Amino acid sequence: MTNSPTMRDSDKVIPHQEPMGGTGSAEAAQQTGKPTLKRILKVLGPGLVTGASDDDPSGIGTYSQSGASLGFGILWLALWTLPLIATVQYICAKIGLVSGRGLAGVLRENYPRKLLYPVVVCLIVANVINAGVDLGAIGAALHLLIPIPITILIIPVTIGILLLQIFGSYRLIAKVFKWLTLALFAYIGAAFFARPDLGEVLRSLIIPTFSLDKTFLATVVAILGTTISPYLFFWQASQEVEEEVSMGRKQLWQRKGATNDELTYAAWDVNIGMFFSNLVMFFIILATASTLHTAGKTDIQTATDAAEALRPLAGDMAGVLLAVGLVGAGILAVPVLTGSAAYAVAEAFGWHYGLDRKPQQAKRFYLLITGATVIGMLINYLGINPIQALFWTGVINGFIAVPLLAIIMLVANNHDVMGKRVNSRMENIIGWLTVVIMGAAAISLVLTWNG
Repeated sequence: MTNSPTMRDSDKVIPHQEPMGGTGSAEAAQQTGKPTLKRILKVLGPGLVTGASDDDPSGIGTYSQSGASLGFGILWLALWTLPLIATVQYICAKIGLVSGRGLAGVLRENYPRKLLYPVVVCLIVANVINAGVDLGAIGAALHLLIPIPITILIIPVTIGILLLQIFGSYRLIAKVFKWLTLALFAYIGAAFFARPDLGEVLRSLIIPTFSLDKTFLATVVAILGTTISPYLFFWQASQEVEEEVSMGRKQLWQRKGATNDELTYAAWDVNIGMFFSNLVMFFIILATASTLHTAGKTDIQTATDAAEALRPLAGDMAGVLLAVGLVGAGILAVPVLTGSAAYAVAEAFGWHYGLDRKPQQAKRFYLLITGATVIGMLINYLGINPIQALFWTGVINGFIAVPLLAIIMLVANNHDVMGKRVNSRMENIIGWLTVVIMGAAAISLVLTWNG
């Protein structure tokens, strides 16, 4: 059968199925023309969500502890870590965009499995513990607002998160995650209620203070580990891939490579997301340092303890804001933690995966998410001290991040993977500097702990 002679090529319709669409960031990055505020806001997606999930209850607890125990003396880390985490996350985003694969998938295809599997195992252990502590923190924060036992509140929270991940479309999940980032503004509001000394704040922010005391070093490693955290590396790369899949690039060959515009807007997305993340870190430390540390309340066990302790010092509204922010941050972070672990395992073994797939299309991927979430929930019923688990998870992440960052830097400079999109000189300088700083902090902690 031949085409009608009256039909022009421009009139032909190619059969297709409309993609579900994620946050819309990938589509916005495809548009031509000069960057505008409206377009930049549309581009915000994986980077913004990753930055917000960085401020999970584990991180919030670590920052609260740091501010309460060390005061303004640790505040400078919020400023000095920003270029490090922004560069690292952009490199991860670039790997996902250029290779068309998640981070574990790239490692599986280009490097020995004996390098990949230990990284994935460590990631799973840290993420499951982290997710469990975060679920407990959500329950504790809800308990501050609703007089229902924490152990009861954790169950519906876990079920709700699982239902969203398993049965929600990627479009719904992405939109929910994007809106949940707004909950973190509560911490900025709480800091203003704390009425800090601005002069002392500026001094502490600009002039770093450092100590070889093992408590100080453990705090630094925990902050670095919870800020420059391994699960964020895997999540960032995988979500860049998910955004491309959601706009119809389902085959690997369709996703490989990235335009200048795509990389530019990925940089905007990541930089804004990481700036937001560190801004929240800054205000959490600021709020607890100017109230709890000043009042001598340095023994803060959880982020909810910080919210409760702030009430008599900074007013009921500060405590309520912290509790609301903690709930939103936890509901955002738990799926990111369990999802990044599932992405890593599925990519490592070559299984079907992706939040754009239905459960029957990626059974093992969703079983991984369910198993990690349920095991995390059960941690709260085993009598494990949540603050010790929370704090040391940050320390563990700090140690895991060092070799993983080195591997990421090697991938980002591998022409077989990245083609002409290998790292620039500045990206290499900042990326390797991050490896050195985190490695030095981890080694210093080990030496002082044994000394």
